[in-house]
Amino acid sequence: MFSDRKQAGQQLAAALQSHTGQPVTVFALPRGGLPVALEVAKSLGAPLELALVRKIGLPFYPEVAMGAVMDGDPPTVIRNEEMISHQQISERDFQACLKRELAEIQRRRGVYLGDRHGRDVRGRTVVIVDDGLATGATMRAAIKGLRARQPDKIVVAVPVCALDVLPVMRLKADDVVCLEAPSDFQAVGMYYRHFPQLTDQDVLDVLKQAEKIDPAR
Repeated sequence: MFSDRKQAGQQLAAALQSHTGQPVTVFALPRGGLPVALEVAKSLGAPLELALVRKIGLPFYPEVAMGAVMDGDPPTVIRNEEMISHQQISERDFQACLKRELAEIQRRRGVYLGDRHGRDVRGRTVVIVDDGLATGATMRAAIKGLRARQPDKIVVAVPVCALDVLPVMRLKADDVVCLEAPSDFQAVGMYYRHFPQLTDQDVLDVLKQAEKIDPAR
């Protein structure tokens, strides 16, 4: 149990100390991953970037993922074909849900980043951070999208992850750092005493703090 995202990030940072002094770029999955990733970036003295990803939820139950998408040109899309088939989701409905999430990514890019472009990560270790993984859909999209940018290595770092998701993460990433992996996982928020929903302003506040780590941001 973590007191909040900041404390979880501090514990995660301690588990990532082997990367200190290496060329590392930390990527956060917004919004919830930002406060966690900030502590990791501060500890490693690494720049903090955003991996703009969105879950693609079922049309009638958006909390359940049938895929995920990461910002890019073109965007990186992953699909849960088993879920799509089982729920009888038509391609038209999938594309409509995808379009909605891409619009939200575009909105967030404008609010969070303006006209700033992402850093070159070729030859660097990329550490992708979230506050927890339930299905791993958005993290898989982030891994795939960032892999295309040719980093030297991709590390997934999370405070908590569903036990059955860990093997998938280990298959997709070069390394996985996870502090807790309960077999009876239900929801990320259950492993935090204080787990508020974050706002766009919260994201901007964290990015402002990150500038102190990395003045060339």
